Amino acid sequence: MVLLGPPRAPPPLQRLLARPETPPTAAPRPPRFKCGLPRPCPPAHFAFRLVSGAANIIGPKICLEDRVLMSSVKNNVGRGLNIALVNGVSGELIAAQAFDMWAGDVEELLKFLRPLHEGTLVLVASYDDPATKLTEETRRLLAELGSAAAKDLAFRDSWVFVGAKGVRAQSPFEQHVRNSRGSNKYEGWPEALEMGGCIPRRPPDPR
Repeated sequence: MVLLGPPRAPPPLQRLLARPETPPTAAPRPPRFKCGLPRPCPPAHFAFRLVSGAANIIGPKICLEDRVLMSSVKNNVGRGLNIALVNGVSGELIAAQAFDMWAGDVEELLKFLRPLHEGTLVLVASYDDPATKLTEETRRLLAELGSAAAKDLAFRDSWVFVGAKGVRAQSPFEQHVRNSRGSNKYEGWPEALEMGGCIPRRPPDPR
Protein backbone atom coordinates (compact mmCIF):
# COMPACT_ATOMS: atom_id res chain seq x y z
CA MET A 1 0.00 0.00 0.00
CA VAL A 2 1.21 3.43 -0.90
CA LEU A 3 0.26 6.23 1.44
CA LEU A 4 -0.31 9.57 -0.23
CA GLY A 5 0.54 12.62 1.77
CA PRO A 6 -0.81 16.14 1.29
CA PRO A 7 -0.02 17.69 -2.12
CA ARG A 8 3.20 19.59 -2.22
CA ALA A 9 3.07 23.34 -2.92
CA PRO A 10 4.30 24.26 -6.40
CA PRO A 11 7.71 25.88 -6.59
CA PRO A 12 7.80 29.68 -6.56
CA LEU A 13 8.19 30.01 -10.36
CA GLN A 14 5.12 27.84 -10.98
CA ARG A 15 3.12 29.87 -8.46
CA LEU A 16 4.15 33.06 -10.24
CA LEU A 17 3.19 31.71 -13.65
CA ALA A 18 -0.13 30.51 -12.32
CA ARG A 19 -1.16 34.00 -11.18
CA PRO A 20 -3.60 35.82 -13.41
CA GLU A 21 -1.93 38.73 -15.16
CA THR A 22 -2.91 42.20 -13.96
CA PRO A 23 -2.14 45.16 -16.19
CA PRO A 24 0.31 47.62 -14.66
CA THR A 25 -1.33 50.73 -13.31
CA ALA A 26 -0.13 53.94 -14.92
CA ALA A 27 1.01 56.71 -12.63
CA PRO A 28 -1.66 59.39 -12.40
CA ARG A 29 -0.88 62.46 -14.45
CA PRO A 30 -0.49 65.67 -12.49
CA PRO A 31 -3.41 68.02 -13.08
CA ARG A 32 -2.87 70.74 -15.67
CA PHE A 33 -4.32 74.18 -15.17
CA LYS A 34 -4.68 77.12 -17.53
CA CYS A 35 -1.43 78.70 -18.78
CA GLY A 36 0.52 76.10 -16.79
CA LEU A 37 -0.37 77.54 -13.38
CA PRO A 38 0.14 75.25 -10.36
CA ARG A 39 -3.50 75.65 -9.28
CA PRO A 40 -6.77 76.84 -10.81
CA CYS A 41 -7.89 80.43 -10.52
CA PRO A 42 -11.00 81.24 -8.47
CA PRO A 43 -14.22 82.17 -10.24
CA ALA A 44 -14.35 85.56 -11.94
CA HIS A 45 -10.57 85.60 -12.54
CA PHE A 46 -8.39 85.27 -15.63
CA ALA A 47 -5.39 82.91 -15.53
CA PHE A 48 -2.26 84.43 -17.02
CA ARG A 49 1.43 83.74 -17.50
CA LEU A 50 4.09 86.08 -18.83
CA VAL A 51 7.65 85.19 -19.79
CA SER A 52 10.12 87.88 -20.82
CA GLY A 53 12.65 87.32 -23.57
CA ALA A 54 15.99 85.70 -22.72
CA ALA A 55 18.81 87.99 -23.90
CA ASN A 56 18.20 88.60 -27.60
CA ILE A 57 17.84 84.89 -28.40
CA ILE A 58 14.57 83.50 -27.00
CA GLY A 59 11.42 85.55 -27.51
CA PRO A 60 8.81 86.37 -24.85
CA LYS A 61 5.43 84.71 -24.33
CA ILE A 62 2.07 86.02 -23.15
CA CYS A 63 -0.71 83.58 -22.19
CA LEU A 64 -4.22 84.38 -20.94
CA GLU A 65 -6.90 81.82 -20.10
CA ASP A 66 -4.80 79.07 -21.73
CA ARG A 67 -4.61 81.01 -24.99
CA VAL A 68 -1.18 82.13 -26.20
CA LEU A 69 -1.60 85.73 -27.29
CA MET A 70 2.03 86.44 -28.24
CA SER A 71 5.03 84.18 -28.79
CA SER A 72 7.83 83.33 -31.19
CA VAL A 73 5.75 80.42 -32.48
CA LYS A 74 2.95 82.84 -33.41
CA ASN A 75 5.58 85.07 -35.00
CA ASN A 76 4.16 88.23 -33.41
CA VAL A 77 6.90 89.21 -30.92
CA GLY A 78 9.92 91.42 -31.38
CA ARG A 79 12.68 93.41 -29.75
CA GLY A 80 11.42 95.95 -27.24
CA LEU A 81 8.01 95.91 -25.56
CA ASN A 82 5.50 93.19 -26.45
CA ILE A 83 2.03 94.31 -25.41
CA ALA A 84 -1.36 92.58 -25.50
CA LEU A 85 -4.55 94.54 -24.85
CA VAL A 86 -7.44 92.50 -23.46
CA ASN A 87 -11.07 93.28 -22.66
CA GLY A 88 -11.21 93.25 -18.86
CA VAL A 89 -14.79 91.91 -18.83
CA SER A 90 -14.76 89.18 -21.49
CA GLY A 91 -11.05 88.35 -21.72
CA GLU A 92 -11.12 88.80 -25.50
CA LEU A 93 -7.95 89.97 -27.20
CA ILE A 94 -8.23 93.52 -28.51
CA ALA A 95 -4.77 93.94 -30.03
CA ALA A 96 -1.23 92.55 -29.76
CA GLN A 97 1.85 94.32 -31.01
CA ALA A 98 5.62 94.55 -30.53
CA PHE A 99 7.31 97.95 -30.26
CA ASP A 100 11.02 98.30 -31.02
CA MET A 101 12.46 100.42 -28.22
CA TRP A 102 15.98 100.46 -29.70
CA ALA A 103 15.50 101.60 -33.28
CA GLY A 104 11.73 102.03 -33.64
CA ASP A 105 9.43 105.05 -33.51
CA VAL A 106 8.09 105.61 -29.99
CA GLU A 107 5.13 107.48 -31.48
CA GLU A 108 3.70 104.09 -32.51
CA LEU A 109 3.65 103.03 -28.85
CA LEU A 110 2.01 106.29 -27.83
CA LYS A 111 -0.73 105.82 -30.43
CA PHE A 112 -1.30 102.34 -28.99
CA LEU A 113 -1.56 103.44 -25.36
CA ARG A 114 -3.29 106.83 -25.48
CA PRO A 115 -6.80 105.73 -26.55
CA LEU A 116 -7.25 102.83 -24.11
CA HIS A 117 -10.72 102.39 -22.66
CA GLU A 118 -11.41 102.14 -18.95
CA GLY A 119 -10.86 98.59 -17.68
CA THR A 120 -8.67 97.41 -20.58
CA LEU A 121 -6.04 94.94 -19.38
CA VAL A 122 -2.48 95.55 -20.55
CA LEU A 123 -0.03 92.62 -20.51
CA VAL A 124 3.62 93.46 -21.20
CA ALA A 125 6.74 91.31 -21.69
CA SER A 126 10.14 92.76 -22.57
CA TYR A 127 12.62 91.38 -25.09
CA ASP A 128 16.23 92.55 -25.45
CA ASP A 129 15.93 96.33 -24.89
CA PRO A 130 12.63 97.69 -23.53
CA ALA A 131 13.64 101.24 -22.67
CA THR A 132 16.03 103.21 -24.88
CA LYS A 133 13.26 104.97 -26.84
CA LEU A 134 10.94 105.52 -23.88
CA THR A 135 9.94 109.14 -23.35
CA GLU A 136 8.58 110.90 -20.31
CA GLU A 137 5.06 110.54 -21.70
CA THR A 138 5.34 106.80 -22.36
CA ARG A 139 6.70 106.23 -18.86
CA ARG A 140 3.83 108.26 -17.42
CA LEU A 141 1.22 106.32 -19.39
CA LEU A 142 2.68 103.01 -18.21
CA ALA A 143 2.76 104.27 -14.62
CA GLU A 144 -0.91 105.26 -14.92
CA LEU A 145 -1.65 101.63 -15.80
CA GLY A 146 -0.22 100.62 -12.42
CA SER A 147 3.49 100.15 -13.14
CA ALA A 148 5.99 101.03 -10.42
CA ALA A 149 9.01 100.14 -12.57
CA ALA A 150 8.24 102.11 -15.75
CA LYS A 151 9.84 105.29 -14.45
CA ASP A 152 13.17 103.48 -13.89
CA LEU A 153 13.15 101.03 -16.81
CA ALA A 154 16.54 101.08 -18.52
CA PHE A 155 18.55 99.60 -21.39
CA ARG A 156 18.27 95.79 -21.57
CA ASP A 157 16.34 95.44 -18.31
CA SER A 158 13.97 92.44 -18.01
CA TRP A 159 10.36 93.39 -17.28
CA VAL A 160 6.94 91.72 -17.12
CA PHE A 161 3.81 93.59 -16.11
CA VAL A 162 0.02 93.38 -16.02
CA GLY A 163 -1.87 96.64 -15.59
CA ALA A 164 -5.21 98.16 -16.49
CA LYS A 165 -6.60 101.45 -17.67
CA GLY A 166 -8.19 103.32 -14.79
CA VAL A 167 -6.51 101.58 -11.85
CA ARG A 168 -6.01 103.66 -8.74
CA ALA A 169 -3.07 101.79 -7.24
CA GLN A 170 0.12 100.02 -8.24
CA SER A 171 -0.35 96.64 -9.87
CA PRO A 172 0.55 93.54 -7.83
CA PHE A 173 1.58 91.86 -11.09
CA GLU A 174 5.00 93.23 -11.98
CA GLN A 175 8.60 92.03 -11.96
CA HIS A 176 11.71 93.97 -12.97
CA VAL A 177 15.37 92.99 -13.07
CA ARG A 178 18.02 95.55 -13.91
CA ASN A 179 20.73 95.07 -16.48
CA SER A 180 23.85 94.93 -14.29
CA ARG A 181 27.25 93.67 -15.36
CA GLY A 182 27.87 92.27 -11.89
CA SER A 183 24.67 90.19 -11.70
CA ASN A 184 23.64 89.49 -15.30
CA LYS A 185 22.84 85.86 -16.05
CA TYR A 186 23.72 86.20 -19.72
CA GLU A 187 26.56 88.21 -21.21
CA GLY A 188 25.05 91.68 -21.45
CA TRP A 189 21.54 90.75 -20.26
CA PRO A 190 19.86 89.89 -16.94
CA GLU A 191 17.84 86.73 -16.37
CA ALA A 192 14.52 86.15 -18.06
CA LEU A 193 11.46 86.68 -15.89
CA GLU A 194 8.39 84.47 -15.53
CA MET A 195 5.22 85.49 -13.72
CA GLY A 196 1.80 83.88 -13.48
CA GLY A 197 -1.35 84.41 -11.48
CA CYS A 198 -5.03 85.28 -11.48
CA ILE A 199 -6.37 88.66 -12.59
CA PRO A 200 -9.77 89.71 -11.20
CA ARG A 201 -12.33 89.96 -13.98
CA ARG A 202 -13.93 93.37 -14.35
CA PRO A 203 -17.71 93.20 -13.74
CA PRO A 204 -19.87 94.30 -16.66
CA ASP A 205 -21.00 97.91 -16.59
CA PRO A 206 -24.56 98.24 -15.27
CA ARG A 207 -27.02 99.15 -17.98
